[in-house]
Amino acid sequence: MALPAYSHVPVARSEVPWALGVGVIGGLVAGVVFAAFEMMASAAMMGMDAFFMPLRMIGAILLGRGALDPSYSIWAAATAGMLVHMLLAMVYGIVFAVVLGGLRSAASDIMLGGTYGFALWIVNFYLIAPRAFPWFLDASPVVQFIGHTFFFGVVLGWFVWRSRERITIGSP
Repeated sequence: MALPAYSHVPVARSEVPWALGVGVIGGLVAGVVFAAFEMMASAAMMGMDAFFMPLRMIGAILLGRGALDPSYSIWAAATAGMLVHMLLAMVYGIVFAVVLGGLRSAASDIMLGGTYGFALWIVNFYLIAPRAFPWFLDASPVVQFIGHTFFFGVVLGWFVWRSRERITIGSP
């Protein structure tokens, strides 16, 4: 599929299938990078016993607050956490690719990706979490800012840019 060489936001109607696919895959890639960062940061700050705590916290969205208890099956909590995390990452990836995926430069895609990740952090941790999932307020705001902005948003922006580059290189 040849894509036009000009920038436009949101993507053109003819590009929506491309944006949906790139959003899903980009969201998954960024979601894995983000989860890995969160888990390593948790272990570095609180010891190896805390390695799976980010997944427990995310799993508690689906399983309830009980998933945070150390006696709760780590595999059940981590599996639920990865499921919820990856589903949200795909949805966030689709929104980014459809709404902002019509840009044409690495700088704009990567900078907007970081801004998008920052906005997700603000919405998720300061608007949604206090009301619906208060256990997220125990997480380090600095780690959450870095994770959302750089390890999710920037990675997603880079992925969308590289995906567009691959498809437009051979375009007339």
